[in-house]
Formats: sequence, C-alpha cells, structure tokens
Amino acid sequence: MGKYVLKRIGYILIVFLILSVMFFFIFNAIPGDPAARDVQELLGKVSEEVYQERYMMARQRLGLDDPMIIRYFRWLGNVLKLDFGYSSFFQLQCKDVIFGNKALGVDSRLGNTVLMNVFHLILVLGITIPLGIYCAIKRNSAFDRGVQVFTIVGYSTPSFVLCLIAIFIFCVQLGWFPVSGWTTPGVVHANEWDKFKDIMYHLAVPLFVTTISGLGGMTRYVRAAMIDSLNSDYVRTARAKGLRERVVIYSHAWRNALLPVITLIMGWFIGIFGGSLVIEQTFVLQGMGRIYIQALNNQDYNMAQTVQLFYVAISLIGNLIIDLSYGLVDPRVRITK
Repeated sequence: MGKYVLKRIGYILIVFLILSVMFFFIFNAIPGDPAARDVQELLGKVSEEVYQERYMMARQRLGLDDPMIIRYFRWLGNVLKLDFGYSSFFQLQCKDVIFGNKALGVDSRLGNTVLMNVFHLILVLGITIPLGIYCAIKRNSAFDRGVQVFTIVGYSTPSFVLCLIAIFIFCVQLGWFPVSGWTTPGVVHANEWDKFKDIMYHLAVPLFVTTISGLGGMTRYVRAAMIDSLNSDYVRTARAKGLRERVVIYSHAWRNALLPVITLIMGWFIGIFGGSLVIEQTFVLQGMGRIYIQALNNQDYNMAQTVQLFYVAISLIGNLIIDLSYGLVDPRVRITK
C-alpha cells in the first residue's frame, strides 16, 4: 500500500508539473498587456512621458521583458512557496482571495464554496441513496415509475433553467427568499449563529436547485447498481439460507452495489471544493466558481491560473482517494503492494 501511494504521488507531481506548463503558456498567450492594464487608470491624468515611464516600470516589475521560460520558472518557484501572485481585479493577493484574510476582513471564497457544497452533498445523498434502494426493491411499481419520470425531468433540465424557475416561484411570486447574495446587505450580526442562519436563508433556493439537479443521475445510478446486485447469485444464496430481508439488502446487496456508486460519491466529495459556475454566477454567491469567471472576464490571469491549478490539485488527489476507497468497500480490489 505504501509503495503504491508513493508511486501515485510521484505521478501526481509529474502530471501537475506538465499541466502547470500548459496553463502558464496558454494564459500568457492570450492577447492583452498586463502592464497596460496596471497603469490604465493613469490615462488622461498624466503626461505621455510620465505614462510611458510608469508603463515601462510596470513591465519591469511584472517581468514581461524576460523570456517566457524564465518567467515560467520564476512563477513556479513562487507557487512552490505558496505565493500565487497579485490579483489585479480583486486588488489582493490571490491566496487571500481564495483562503481569506481576517486581518484584511476578507472572507474565504473557498470556505463559502465548501459550506454550500457540504449541505448540497448531505441533502442529495440523504435523499438519493434511500430512494434508489427503495426503487430497486419495488422495481416496476407505480412508485418506481413515478420516481423515474421525476428524475429524468430533473436530470434533463439545465441547471440555469431550474435557477430561473426557482427564482420566479420562491423569490418573485412568493417572496419567501432573497434573489441573490450571501448575506443580508448592511446587517451586522450579533454572533456567528445569527450569521449562519442568515447565510442558510440566502442559500435555501440555490440548495433547492442543486439538490433537484443532483437527484436524477444519482438516484438512477443507485437503483441500477442495486437491481444488478439483487439479481446476483450471492443474494439468492443469502435468501435461501433464511436471512432476514433487511440483512440481505443492506449487508449483502448494498455492500456490493456500493463499488460502482462510490466513484460518483467520491467525485462529489471532490466537487465540494470546486464550486458551481452557473449557481454561483446566477445567485451572486462569492465562491470559487464565481471568482474564476470574474478573473477570466477581467483578464486577471494570475487569479485564473491559481484557481485552475487548485482544481488540478484537487482532481489529482481526489482520484487517488477514489482508488484507495475501493479497497475499503471491496477487499477483492484492495491494494497490498
């Protein structure tokens, strides 16, 4: 196990290095002049000579006159020291935007994304796993057919359409929840509990949309895995031995059905840190997905590269965790060397 993990970590470092080269050169090949954007506010306010002097100073400070390969290794060295550069759009260090800085009063965008996606994961898994198991047990019943129709509709409807429908019903027509935002503007909360309740009040509609979107695929996947498991020989043997149906379902069938399902579940756990571009942009939630869009729209490539590398690191580590988790579910695929 230890040798396998060390080998996979070596592969992860190699892939991360290759992707870092690709992303650096791709983002730096995009048309635009970071130095000109850095001194753009001086246009029309100072003379042409002063502007050109400030412009050349900005190019020198940003290292734009150096060869691309030198700029890459300088950037990579800073990344290894957890210095991801300065965000021109947010006017902060990139790591302060992502992880927050209490001294500057900056909330963690990553923390916001994790908070929202943890509750999304709890809701979806808490509904889909029991629902999928029950539909497999009651296969082809009226309840099962009704759930299949509902899940197909939820799975087929784009998330931005669900966002608009939910906003129209719950925010515009009924007026139960706010349309956008993370907390109520201008409100100073007395304590952390009041702040948490305000956040959850604003997250009610986004969580409803993400839960409906996630129900379809996972419910059908759990149902299919359970049906396949219930038709297996070991389940028939367990029933022939006189075991209770609950024991057959949850100790024999579900344990074996969990192996294909765990890929989706672990993928969702990885998604906790990723954020949702559509949901966060639609509801103006300050999370990882929204800052990525803002960085790209405003040519803030330091911020965009940082978020992209964060996604790469989470994906690579997540794939390793998925492979190791298989052995916890099924000893037949446990890694021993």
